[in-house]
Amino acid sequence: MSLSFELLGSDGLARRGRIATAHGTVETPAFMPVGTAGTVKAMLPQSVAETGAEIVLGNTFHLMLRPGAERVAALGGLHKFMNWPGPILTDSGGFQVMSLKELRKLDADGVTFRSPVDGTQHRLTPERSIEIQNLLDADITMSFDECTTWPVEEPAAASSMRLSMKWAERGKRAFAERPGYGLFGIVQGSIFPALREESVNSLTAIGFDGYAIGGLAVGEGQPLMFATLDRTAPMLPRDRPRYLMGVGRPADIVGAVAHGIDMFDCVMPTRAGRTAQAFTRRGELNLRNARHRDDPRPIDERCACPACKSHSRAYLHHLIRAEEILASMLLTWHNLHYYQDLMRGLRGAIESNSLGHWIAAFQGEQDLGDIPPL
Repeated sequence: MSLSFELLGSDGLARRGRIATAHGTVETPAFMPVGTAGTVKAMLPQSVAETGAEIVLGNTFHLMLRPGAERVAALGGLHKFMNWPGPILTDSGGFQVMSLKELRKLDADGVTFRSPVDGTQHRLTPERSIEIQNLLDADITMSFDECTTWPVEEPAAASSMRLSMKWAERGKRAFAERPGYGLFGIVQGSIFPALREESVNSLTAIGFDGYAIGGLAVGEGQPLMFATLDRTAPMLPRDRPRYLMGVGRPADIVGAVAHGIDMFDCVMPTRAGRTAQAFTRRGELNLRNARHRDDPRPIDERCACPACKSHSRAYLHHLIRAEEILASMLLTWHNLHYYQDLMRGLRGAIESNSLGHWIAAFQGEQDLGDIPPL
């Protein structure tokens, strides 16, 4: 294995760890801001780092279409291209291919699709996905898979999962192992326990630097997601990082950490920041609402981000109503800072063996909701 993972402690099923990559270390549990096209929307790279983020996510599908993986490689790789010196994980493109139902043709070898950007035809195979991620210089490469749709019947989920397992084996053969770089396999099987177990057994037999759980947070709901994690996570190798793809809301992340997950990504905090939504200790706020127009308070008085330190809810409400770009910048910064604060809190609670109390306090504050001014 080329990627180092050190398990530093645990509290119940929750784990405190550290991943060492070619471009730096990642403390886990970790949340990865999504920089799909080589940028975290509405943020400068240094601003992303100032929130506490140590690793960001890029995307094979989008970067292969524009500006092209070969071009990024010729310009020094994705780290240099986007001015992010820290670790980068690249999603394989499987999820985006799933969403292109009207533009793709799936076969046993890979996927042929028409670009949603300019209509040109492209071919993605497990080998090509690995090649693109290598050209991008991703620290963590993801296996190319077919992300199972939802809802799905068990026979269809089984067929999809088994195709992904064949692709995982091909991707492993294509991956060039080198110090500080790793390849993750992706567990599929939807909500069906026997399929998840079969997928785990297939992937562990191949052998990967880490293991992701895919095919969740696609509409099945939190109870089914947690039930699937409850059965799946304990089967994964203890000495390898575990990544729950595309999750999610703060409560989902907290619950998944308690189920033994180490890594997360989601567009939610950045997308919310561009649509006037702010995450806080007491739930979500919609800064577009008129009740904020005369409110001198910060979004969260305990938050140290620039939006909270220097600006009132009234000012942010004004920026949103005036459609000023600064609103998206400040709210995105706040949301990413909140998510990193959440991860810092989880890491500290696991270290001090107080996760149960921490989660109870988190849930209690969320239940209180936002208290308007008197």
